[in-house]
Amino acid sequence: MSNLVDIASRPLMHVWGDTVKARRIEGERITLAVVELARDSVVPGHQHENEQLGMVITGSVTFTIGDETRQLGPGGTWRIPSNVYHGVTTGPEGAVVIDIFAPARRDWDALPTQDDVPPIWP
Repeated sequence: MSNLVDIASRPLMHVWGDTVKARRIEGERITLAVVELARDSVVPGHQHENEQLGMVITGSVTFTIGDETRQLGPGGTWRIPSNVYHGVTTGPEGAVVIDIFAPARRDWDALPTQDDVPPIWP
């Protein structure tokens, strides 16, 4: 893969069925993803080895990280340490967020993908 890529040209991955989809750029030790969350969707509580940072671009999400819950709109950020339980729900307009994971999300390699699907963000 080239070192200079338009993320909109990357395949759309079905992370959680049709409600959570993402496009990613992979580094050797890090993943950058633009994630599209459908309106009123739920990402069930889970945990993973990957440390995760993120930010809301459009829409709103309610994040629970450990025992802390907060609603976030555009510009709202999160930090999820490795192996900390977390989950998220979206509001009625859904959301587009950026997620960064370290180490890289190699478990996403097995996800179903679609090519030539335009993004819902500009």
